[in-house]
Amino acid sequence: MMQALVDAKDELKRVDHQIFVSLKHTRTCDVLRNVIARMIEAYEFMIEALLKLAVEQSRLPDTPASKIERASLVKDLYDAEDVLDNLDLYFLLRKIHKDETFKRDKEYRRHVTMTSYIDGREELINIDIITNYYHLQRKMFDFVEKLILQKWNEGKVVPDDD
Repeated sequence: MMQALVDAKDELKRVDHQIFVSLKHTRTCDVLRNVIARMIEAYEFMIEALLKLAVEQSRLPDTPASKIERASLVKDLYDAEDVLDNLDLYFLLRKIHKDETFKRDKEYRRHVTMTSYIDGREELINIDIITNYYHLQRKMFDFVEKLILQKWNEGKVVPDDD
């Protein structure tokens, strides 16, 4: 559980670097795709941490193997708005990342844009949008971290300073 949280934090550090350093200098759709891949990995680690927490709390007998089933189960177990919004984003990012027919626009410019058609809708990914997605993902990480640290510290006695 803690290892999954640490792995998620490491992936988020990589996402942060790619958004605020790599994209700033490179500005290509390949970097955007790498950011999306890292964000998906971070989500999968957070989902794993939440499922392990649910198993530890006896809310769940075991975790499913399929990534889609795991995410759907987390959606059912945790009804916090941050979790629900982020899992919808996770599903969207998975679809965008799998789309090999995306269009590239304005590469090497500030407004580099990756365009995918998902479920009949046009999805645009640019620096501003991916940055907003990153901030949304950080909210979920903070929520997961809070839950896990509460469980981790449960029952530990803090000595008095007296």
